[in-house]
Amino acid sequence: MPAGAAAALPPHARTDAPAGRVRPAAAMIKLFSVKEKQKKEAAAAKEGVKKQSAGELRVQKDIGELNLASTTSIAFPKGPDHLLDFEVTIKPNEGYYRGGTFLFSFSVAPTYPHEAPKVKCLTQCYHPNIDLEGNVCLNILREDWKPVLSINTLIYGLQHLFIDPNHEDPLNQDAAKVLREDPRQFASNVRRAMQGGYVGGTHFARHM
Repeated sequence: MPAGAAAALPPHARTDAPAGRVRPAAAMIKLFSVKEKQKKEAAAAKEGVKKQSAGELRVQKDIGELNLASTTSIAFPKGPDHLLDFEVTIKPNEGYYRGGTFLFSFSVAPTYPHEAPKVKCLTQCYHPNIDLEGNVCLNILREDWKPVLSINTLIYGLQHLFIDPNHEDPLNQDAAKVLREDPRQFASNVRRAMQGGYVGGTHFARHM
C-alpha cells in the first residue's frame, strides 16, 4: 500500500482502533479469564463440602436432634459454618443454683464421636464439680464416654450437675466438703457467689 494510503481509507476500513476501546479478541480473553475464575471458585467450594469431616457430619446430626429444656440454649459465636465450636447456656430453675446463668464452651474434635468434646465452664462459679478454672468433672466427659452418646447427652449431664451436685467426685474440694457437712451453708455460699460476692476468699462475678 502506498505511503499515506492508510489515512485515506474510509473509517470502516481502518485497522487502528480508537484509544480506550477494547478490541473483540481482548474482550473474549477477559471473559474467558472471568469464567475460569468462577469455575475454580465453584470447584473449591464443592471440594470444601467433600472434605467435611466425620465429626462435622455427626455434629450436624446431633444438633438437628437436640431436645433442649426451656432453661437451656445453644449458640454458634463463629457462625453456622463452624459447628465444632459452640456455647451452651444453662439457667437452672430449681435446686441450689436456681436463678443462676452458666455459660459453657464446647470444642469438638474432627474425630468425634470417637473422642468426647472438650467442655469448659466460662462462668466462674462455686460448685463441687467445677473448679475455678472452668474444668468440669462429669464422668461422660472422661472414662464413661462412648461414641453412641451425643451432644444432647452431655447437655443433659451438665443440667443434672446443677440440680444434684455431687460431693463424692469433686474438683472443688472446699465446696464439696461444705455440701457434705453443712448443706444450708453450701446453699448460702452458692447464693452469695451468684450475687457477686466473696466465698472463702474468692470473689465471684455476678451470674444471675
